[in-house]
Amino acid sequence: MAIHFLLDTNILAEPLRPEPNENVLRRLKKYDGQLATASVVWHEMWFGCLRLPRGRRRDAIEQYLVDVLQPTLPLLPYSSGAARWHAEQRARLTAVRKTPSFVDGQIASVAVERGLTLVTHNVSDFEGFACLETVDWRGKKTHRR
Repeated sequence: MAIHFLLDTNILAEPLRPEPNENVLRRLKKYDGQLATASVVWHEMWFGCLRLPRGRRRDAIEQYLVDVLQPTLPLLPYSSGAARWHAEQRARLTAVRKTPSFVDGQIASVAVERGLTLVTHNVSDFEGFACLETVDWRGKKTHRR
């Protein structure tokens, strides 16, 4: 099955929440095999985990990363093509005083380079990037811009 969606950090973390959003969980199951994430998102997940003190919460997150995500979720690199697109977008947006987060730009560039829809709760963080399709799966319907 072809990959159609690039998952942002907040989507990957959703199953770990005390009360995960059922719409997100349903879509993660529905689109299984069509999902990937960016290597920079993988970094964010591990960084968040490793900042926690040793204990049950951290152990559960580590187990989720190693046993659930790593074997099943393709990790897409921040390639030279993605870096070029990112630089172009960052220069354009900075010129109009809308400087995006560096990491958000990296994530967006991986999605655009691969022609994927970025799934995130923070759609507004990605506004302004050209050619980027985003969607927030928390609602009952999937809305694409």
